[in-house]
Amino acid sequence: MHRRRRTALSVLAATLVAAPLLSACGNQAHPGAAAVVGGERIEVSAVQARAADVRSAQESSPQATQLVNQSGQLTRAKLHGMIFSRIVDRAAEDAGVTVSRKEVQEMRLASRAQYGGEEQLASMMLQQRWVAPDQIDADMRQEVQLPKLAEALGADLGTPAGQQVVGEALTEASKALDIDVNPRFGAWDDQKMQLGEYTAPWITQVTDVTPQGARTDA
Repeated sequence: MHRRRRTALSVLAATLVAAPLLSACGNQAHPGAAAVVGGERIEVSAVQARAADVRSAQESSPQATQLVNQSGQLTRAKLHGMIFSRIVDRAAEDAGVTVSRKEVQEMRLASRAQYGGEEQLASMMLQQRWVAPDQIDADMRQEVQLPKLAEALGADLGTPAGQQVVGEALTEASKALDIDVNPRFGAWDDQKMQLGEYTAPWITQVTDVTPQGARTDA
């Protein structure tokens, strides 16, 4: 069984709670939207479509029953990922960081090699991240994005101090986006990068490492 590799997100997850508390005070989300992030709506239908993609992939897996039973908060997980990807994008933009299609594909190839092939990579992403095959590139993009963000900030993600610097940048970006979540899904915590009581699976995996396994989808 392959050990989960420690990605930039999983390294960072353990230190997010150490970032300064910057409380959100957004208004109630616009009707029909799951959330409003930086003035842009994330429609409930878009969240549901991403969750449906994952559920379909799970139901096609030999471990279907187990995967479905373990992902009871799937819709909330997808919304969490969509919000978080916008936070990372904002922090990267503020730091002048860009990510090319080539870099994403190189990261995917490296991940595929680590796990023994595309099928094994897809299986790991589905089981550990609740990420469908067509959502993997978005996850890979964040794997490229976060180390580049750290570099732009002069931070080393391999150290607690560097992780805190990046965590603070994400918290600042989250606050600047004035995230307003439909109460149906909970409230967004700028400090913890957490949606209501939902904790992303990659946060719970942070202590089981060797080389991340984690992004959220964009």
